[in-house]
Amino acid sequence: MLLKIEYQHIFGLPRKIVWKYIKDEKVLGNAIPSCRSFVQTSTGLYQAEMEIILGPLKDVFAIEVKLEKEKIPSYYHLTLKGKGNLGEVISEAELFLSDHQGSTQLSIEAEANVTGTLSGAAERVLNGGANKGIEKFFQSLEKEMKKNLYLLRKGRKV
Repeated sequence: MLLKIEYQHIFGLPRKIVWKYIKDEKVLGNAIPSCRSFVQTSTGLYQAEMEIILGPLKDVFAIEVKLEKEKIPSYYHLTLKGKGNLGEVISEAELFLSDHQGSTQLSIEAEANVTGTLSGAAERVLNGGANKGIEKFFQSLEKEMKKNLYLLRKGRKV
């Protein structure tokens, strides 16, 4: 099943800050719901393990995220490959960052191919779950970014 995703989020932070933290492994690992591990294995390559819950379906996915192209500080293209007992997800996404009234607007355009038992789930459940999951992730990501900035200002190690 092919899933198309378009999403926008406004971060209440300047673009250079968002750009810095949107690729930080610790910030990302803390922001991803149900993330068990998130490690940058080399420049632009991340390995993760996360629990996936879609209605009655539950699984642990091994995920590889690869940053393929970037234009600092406004664009990057990434691929994501995830595999679990219930199926596989292969996705490509383009992320665009722009200044927006002192804040940063992030726009995402992505396509995901879902196979296996997961593809048998109703399309509306996947679409609703994907958009809800993305929204929750970016809200959590912004919170993690602000937490790191707060700790830095207080002179604490992050």
